[in-house]
This record gives sequence, C-alpha cells and structure tokens, in this order.
Amino acid sequence: MAKHSQAIGRYVTIQVDELEYEVFYLRNGQGEPLVCQHGAGSHNHQWRGLLEDSEITRRYDVIAYDLAYHGKSDPPANHKWWENEYRLTADHFSKFVLRFCDALNIERPIFMGASFGGNLALQLARYHGERFRAVLPIGAMDYSPGFHQEIWRDPRANPAHAFPAALWDSMAPQSPERDRWLALHHASQGAAAFHGDLYFYSVDHDLRDELHNIDSRTCPIVLMSGTYDYLAPPEAVENFARKIPGSVFIEMDGLGHLPMAENYPAFRRYLLEALKVVEHKSRVGAV
Repeated sequence: MAKHSQAIGRYVTIQVDELEYEVFYLRNGQGEPLVCQHGAGSHNHQWRGLLEDSEITRRYDVIAYDLAYHGKSDPPANHKWWENEYRLTADHFSKFVLRFCDALNIERPIFMGASFGGNLALQLARYHGERFRAVLPIGAMDYSPGFHQEIWRDPRANPAHAFPAALWDSMAPQSPERDRWLALHHASQGAAAFHGDLYFYSVDHDLRDELHNIDSRTCPIVLMSGTYDYLAPPEAVENFARKIPGSVFIEMDGLGHLPMAENYPAFRRYLLEALKVVEHKSRVGAV
C-alpha cells in the first residue's frame, strides 16, 4: 500500500503592494497555528520533518509556505517582473506574511523563521507584534551586513554552486549526510533568488537601534542559534537578545544555521523547549 504524507499542498492568491501572488503552502495539523518561513533561496521543503512530526501536528496547525520567487510560488502574476531586479525589502516581506495569514484567516499565529526568515521574525515582533502569539527566530541577527554581493549572481562564479558551497560550511558536520545534501539540493534550486533575498538580509534589515522597542510582553520571543552557525553565532545572538526585554535565548548544541533541514530529530528537542516557553508565557503572562 502506498504511503502518503499527511501534509496537503494548496495555492492561495494574495495582494501585496498591488502585486498579485499565487502562494503555495504545505499544511498539516490542528490547534495553534505555527507559520514557518524557509531560509534564503530555498523553499518550504526545509520544514518537511516538522510537517510530518505527529507529536507536533497533534497540537499545532503547521503551515509552511514558499515565498514568492521561491519553490512553487512564482513571481507576481500581474507584473513584468523580469524587467526589474528582484530586491526583497523588510516592508514588503512583512506585508507578504501578514497578507498570507489574512488570506488563510489565521489570527495571532506563532511565527517561526530561519536565517533571513529569523531576521524577519524580529521585524514582525518589532513592528507587528500584536499580530502574533509569539515569534521563534532561528539563526537570526539584529544586523547582518556584508552579504549582498554580486558574486551570488555573477555567472563566472556559477551561483548555483557558490551558494550551496557557502551553505555547506554553515551546517554542523555531524548532521546526517543525507540531510545536508538535501539542504544543498534545495538551495541550488533557488540560487537565482538568493541575491535578492540578501538585499533584505544584509542591507534593509537593521534593528540595532530598535531592539529595546520590541515588546516581548505582547509578542514573546524565543531566539535559537546552533553552535556551528557562524552566520549567527550563539554568543552574538545571546548578546543582542539581552537588549530585548523579556526575550529568551536557546543555544542548540551540535547544530548549524538551518537546523530544521540539516538535522530535524536533533532540532525538535530545542523546538519543543521553545514551544514550552511560549505556552508558559501565555499561561502566566509575558514578563
């Protein structure tokens, strides 16, 4: 008998800044909505382990979407997108998530994002905290300068190879070989969008002077960083987390920049810990 995943894929149409997007998403579970953003240049397959985790999906409605230009979500249908350089901004990225949640009638979800998705989680907490039950930034930084470089789209560098090669170094060496190669495979498919993603990640995102204004009472924040993550080192993340009153930091031993993709079984222990923090803050009130 064929084995079928419980995750179901669908499209939903949203409007962001007068641009129309057909957004693909995978969904599985029931209960508290948990909306997941993949890493730069990749797609929602990074969350496959989470989507098929029955312990999680018994309590959480897990929704993992493909950002426009990524995976099965195309560029805008009503715009000659090929005539303009793709440059993702914090404002447009935030609106995309808000409109997506509106379209699915999701109220105050937990938002979890990795890499540039983790940076977005901080943006959402700062400027739209009332819309979210909590945010879980993975591998996030308050500021990530120096990565928006032409090498990522220079044909002489072969971006489809250069991007995954850089990603390989950010993963933990003891993570399963199969999963690390899958993460590279997914990344190579989205190399064309990677340079535009890095405009948000490395240029437009800068919350260094806004951290103290993030209200973790309204929107609890649990930051996670892996010991092998040189893009968001645990000591750096913990340092800026101290500037966010009431935030919680979890160091993930033996994991790297994209833990949900490179080693989901190891990552889930820290995710369950983070979700317990959110549940506790909801019961007693964020402090």
